[in-house]
Order: sequence, then structure tokens, then C-alpha cells
Amino acid sequence: MNAIMEMNGFVNSIVWGPWMLTLLVGTGVYLSVILGVPQLRYFGLMFKEVFGNLGKKSDSEGTISSFAALSTALASTVGTGNIAGVATALHLGGPGALFWMLISAIFGMTTKFAEVSLAVRFREKDALGNWRGGTMYILEKGANQKWLAWLFAFFGFFASFGIGCAVQANSTAEGFLLGFGIPTVWTGVAVAILTALVIIGGLKRISDVTTYLVPFMAIFYIIGALIVVFTHMDQIPVALGNAVKYAITDPMAMPGAIAGWAVKVALTKGIARGVFSNEAGLGSAPMVHATAMVDHPVRQGMYGLFEVFTDTIVICTLTALTILTSGVLTGSPELSGAQLTLSAFTVVLGNTGTMILAVGLALFSFSTILGWYWYSETCGTYIFGNKSIPVIKVFWIILILLGAAGGVLLGDAAAFLTNLWDLSDTLNGLMAAPNLVALLILSGEMRRLVKDFDEKRKTGKIKI
Repeated sequence: MNAIMEMNGFVNSIVWGPWMLTLLVGTGVYLSVILGVPQLRYFGLMFKEVFGNLGKKSDSEGTISSFAALSTALASTVGTGNIAGVATALHLGGPGALFWMLISAIFGMTTKFAEVSLAVRFREKDALGNWRGGTMYILEKGANQKWLAWLFAFFGFFASFGIGCAVQANSTAEGFLLGFGIPTVWTGVAVAILTALVIIGGLKRISDVTTYLVPFMAIFYIIGALIVVFTHMDQIPVALGNAVKYAITDPMAMPGAIAGWAVKVALTKGIARGVFSNEAGLGSAPMVHATAMVDHPVRQGMYGLFEVFTDTIVICTLTALTILTSGVLTGSPELSGAQLTLSAFTVVLGNTGTMILAVGLALFSFSTILGWYWYSETCGTYIFGNKSIPVIKVFWIILILLGAAGGVLLGDAAAFLTNLWDLSDTLNGLMAAPNLVALLILSGEMRRLVKDFDEKRKTGKIKI
């Protein structure tokens, strides 16, 4: 196991290293240029599409509504990365990490826009009549690269066990233990039962739950974060100024700076945590967006724009501002991850802040379990066929119990979860390589889709 983890560490340093991060952001920049900067051009249209069609039924092909697909995708992207990941990036890279996180998100909006649009363009029905789509179908049907399609599905399937299941179950259990003192084993049993009741109903039931859960949990957390930020309103300009200043200058000059801060670390950690949070370029969310009932691929692509905007530019920025404005980043340099965010909340709200963060962390993690289950099933059925679905569901429930209640069920739960997280993190990063190949090969097709969408809007064939 030690040899495997050493090898994993080497591979991880590559897939989440400067070259891959440059390729991820570079792809977003390239697509932004050739597609006419859709994150700006469609910005107002994006809100009109997302909120203007709430409750409206569509007779287009698909399984669930566009908003339900968005909610399910957000369920998987809005997770522990928005709370613990942002704090870790600031702890390691200083205030400048926020700047680079936002830069990566701006171009990541276009990357997600293209991923989602192409997923709808190349989706298909499986033998059971379920709509399936995502990078593997884009690579096979659009780019004629079936071996890369299989490789992506392989990476996604095994990454889901840690990134989307066991580690998230652990975060849910820790959240309730932190806020309410509930033993992790009971939380694990409860989460396993609730998850089983949801996933047994397939995508429609998953989307029904996330359509209500995701808006509630996002608003709940945003309100709590806004209270913390507005309590230190006079520090907002300072925090934003430091984010820009120390993105391009040495943050060690900042009073109370933590040893190890540097411009390079701020850049790499900011981009890495941003990508990890919104998953732009990794190819996960298109697997659920491909099931939407929508009349044109680019229309659904705008939900991809909104997904990244909400996840990173809104929620991650608010988390960063709670930390930067409250002063805990330099005042408590020994804290990192969720503990740093918790400190920012408790400075203002006391025990109430602890409960808000605990509930927020638990809900974010639970929603991620539901969203990532669909990704696991989609990748699994691509490799093994539809007969594997019952096995995947059972294995998913077992991993929830091991992740949440590992301290009781396993002798060395910490080592198990750490190794599973590290392996899954690497596999999650490896998903980006075949996904970016698909986006670059089919950039011309994406350009054609955008042109077709714009022409149909002008002529009134498509109305938003």
C-alpha cells in the first residue's frame, strides 16, 4: 500500500500540477475566444433562462427538466470544497488564492458551457430507455476515440467511490458530530438509509430531491456567510484589495503571513481548488445535464455557465470573504480547512455559527453523495452494462457506512479514508485529460452549435 500511495502521490503532483492547471485554464481561454466570450455575452440571458423557465414543462426529449439537471449537477459540485477547500487554498496560498480562483472560474464557465452543450449534442438512450451522455459519449460518437471514452469512464467510476461517496459521508457525519454531538455511526446509518431511498428511484427521484435540497442549502449557507461578511463590512475593500495585490506580489510581506506563502502557491492552489470545486474541465456534470429535456444543446449549456457562477463566484467567494474579513487567516495561522472557516463563523455568531457551518457542511456533503451516484452509475453502465446497476447501488451504500462510521467499523478508519481520498483525487484529476481532448477536438462543432443557436434566436425559432 505504501508503494501504491507513493506512486499515487507522484501522479497526483502531475494531474493537479502547473501543467495540467495551465491546460485546464488555457482550454477555457481558447474556447472563450472562439465562442465569442459566452460567459459575458450570455450572462443576462443565463439568468433569464434559468429563472424564467422555473416550473415550465418542456416537450423536448430527455428525462428531467433543465433546472432539475442543474440542481443535480450543483448537488455534486457544491460540496466540502466550498467550505474546507477554499480555506485550505487561503491557508496555503494567502489572499491571492481568491483572485486566481475567480480567474479560473471565469474561464471555467466557458469550459463547462462547452462540456454541457456537447453532452446534449451526443447523448443517446441506453437499452433500458434511459438517456445517457457525457464525455465518454462525446469521445466515442463525436471524436471517434472509444479507447479514450473507456478510459474516462474508468477514471470517473473509481473516483466516485472516494470523491463522491465515502469522504462525503465522513464529512456529513463529522458535521453533525461537530454541531450537535450526534455519534458518527448513527449519522452513517441515517445517511445510508436516506440515500438508498433516493437512488432506488433512479435519476428522477434524485433530481426531485436535489431540486428542493440544493436551493435550500445554498440559500441557508449564503445567508449565514453574508451575516459574517457584513459584520466586518469595513474590511471587504481591504480583503478584495489584498486578494488582487498578493496574487501578483509576495504575500510574505503581509503582516502575520504564514511561512510558505508565495505567488506561485497562491496561483496553483487558487486554480486547483476552484477547479476542484466547480469541476469545470473534469467532465463530471455533463453526465446529468445530458439527460435534460431541452430543445437545443446550447440552451442547456447556459445552465453550465450558471453552475460555475453559483458554485465558485458566489459560494466560494463568500467563504473566502468570511475568512479574510474576520481576520482569522493571520490571527489563527495554525488552523486550516473547515476549522478555519468554522473559526470565521464563530467569531461573529458563536455557537450559532458552529451549527450553521455544521448543517451547511452536512447538507453539502449529502447532496454530493446523491449527485455523484448518478456519475458513478453512468460511468459504470458504460463499462459494465445496465446489469451492473444493482451492484453499484449496494456498493454505494456500503461505502457510505464505511466513510461515515469507519471509526467503529474499521480498525484504522483515518488511514482508509486518507488513502481513498488521495487515490480518488488523482483519478478525479485524470478525468480532465480525455475530457479536454474531447473539447479541443470538437471545438469546431461547438462553434457551429453556438452559431446555430444565435441564428435561431434571431429568427424566433428559439425563444428565451
